[in-house]
Amino acid sequence: MLERLNNNRSIRVVGHRGFKAAYPENTLLAFQKSLEMGVDVLEFDLRFTKDKVIVVIHDETLERTTDGSGQVNDHTLAELKQLDAGGWFGKPFEGLQIPTFDELCELLAAYPETLLNVEIKPSIHAKEIADLTIIKLKECGYLSRCVFTCFDAEIITYIHDTYNLKTQGFPGESMSNFVAGKDGTYSKMWSVGISMKQLTPALVDEFQNMGLLVGCYSTDNEKQVYYALGCGVTLLTCNDPQPAMNIRKQMGSCN
Repeated sequence: MLERLNNNRSIRVVGHRGFKAAYPENTLLAFQKSLEMGVDVLEFDLRFTKDKVIVVIHDETLERTTDGSGQVNDHTLAELKQLDAGGWFGKPFEGLQIPTFDELCELLAAYPETLLNVEIKPSIHAKEIADLTIIKLKECGYLSRCVFTCFDAEIITYIHDTYNLKTQGFPGESMSNFVAGKDGTYSKMWSVGISMKQLTPALVDEFQNMGLLVGCYSTDNEKQVYYALGCGVTLLTCNDPQPAMNIRKQMGSCN
């Protein structure tokens, strides 16, 4: 494991839903703070409103991260914009809104070097969301720096086969509609994300031998970061990116 850790590899740090540990997730503030930290990759989640506007929110329902209730796609954008998406995290964040994908794209214009992990949440509208998202990213000139993620293997296959874009999936048992075999889901993936609960050096080897870039989630303290790096992971998804960024800097100064 120490040999893996000492290898001169390119380590990339991913801000999970922005700077999720310190700010309300998937808000423009959380994204701004993550970008200001200098993360290599920004990860975010996309869903439809009732009037088919793409918004940035993780859950299918509103209760956990807003003062609203019910399904996200049962509300229009105007209705969602009335909700408080920050107060649940702490009083200083009251009044933050659920951002639209367009608003996030405007923010990203100032950070042309940041890569994007675009997660399409599984739903009956996932293919339509993927289509519109890809159109928008192409218009903005961002498409070449994106990888598209989904826990639904059918959406991974759709994006790969239709657009020939980079996709990230997960171990087969973690995905819906997973297809095994030589020409199955893994053949459509550019990278794989492994949870810390599943992560082992043997599993990393297995996926690297398939030619996949291996990432893990979530590495939020030094112990987790060192364990992931020791397993051979090169893509670290973090709720708190600071420990991973500090360790990468230390490793770079030793090379």
